[in-house]
Amino acid sequence: MSQIPTLDITRFDSDRDAFVAELGAAYRQWGFAGIRNHGIPQADIDAAYDVFKAFFALPDEVKRTYHVAGGGGARGYTPFGVETAKGSKHFDLKEFWHIGREIPDDSKYREVMPPNLWPSEVPGFRERGYALYRALDDLGSRVLSALALHIGLAQDFFADKTNNGNSILRPIHYPPITTEAVPNVRAGAHGDINFITLLVGASAAGLEVQSHEGDWVPFTSDADTIVVNIGDMLQRLTNHVYPSTIHRVVNPPGDLARQPRYSVPFFLHPNPDFLIDVLPSCISEENPSRYPEAITAHGFLEERLREIKLK
Repeated sequence: MSQIPTLDITRFDSDRDAFVAELGAAYRQWGFAGIRNHGIPQADIDAAYDVFKAFFALPDEVKRTYHVAGGGGARGYTPFGVETAKGSKHFDLKEFWHIGREIPDDSKYREVMPPNLWPSEVPGFRERGYALYRALDDLGSRVLSALALHIGLAQDFFADKTNNGNSILRPIHYPPITTEAVPNVRAGAHGDINFITLLVGASAAGLEVQSHEGDWVPFTSDADTIVVNIGDMLQRLTNHVYPSTIHRVVNPPGDLARQPRYSVPFFLHPNPDFLIDVLPSCISEENPSRYPEAITAHGFLEERLREIKLK
């Protein structure tokens, strides 16, 4: 059993007070929790993984036609060897694709939320990929509702702050590791940028979470569990009441390293013009405000993308 709790989200409807208390406690302690009975059919998850794997199996020269130079990886394909964890000497051992929110061309956010790219070589990629995007967006909103209640806010506090969020679904392929003693890891130790991250299909070993004591704790969830963790934007908004916990994806030992690994995180972001300003309910004598200056969600995102070599 993992030390990190896994909770049944149906209790948000049947046993709300207890569920909110347990979920809030899990996030205060770990910044991570597992969510089961989330309502997303396994068949839909499997279908999305199938089209993502089909894309990553395409020739490299085909995949690179979907890379947007200078786009900060916002949409389309980011090749192997680009993203580097903040402060790391070595790039991560991964390639990935970004699916963003579909918005009208006349939206005020169009300048910072470009249209999606869709690979014509993979039938069903758009339909399967965006269906999973919407499902995880809805689930993330339920988790945020519970977190809002836990810190004394209205249940719908986040609703109008994330309804046009610059959220990203990121299918990731970690290729087989074919050389010994490689200094890189599949994903270097990092905190996420956004409000919360929902990781679907994290049943393969490799994810490790750093405890308050500095120990690395493995978190390999059951197949029907979605891993949800706090990102840096929510940590800042809540004055570290909800900590953004450092985590990594380590290289597996022995022959397991010769196998590819796939994962699909959904990074739930606030609307680009949302002002991240410490919530008064999260300031106290014991926890004075750590951030005297507010920053927009888009401004924060731009800062962090430069730090991880995507800008």
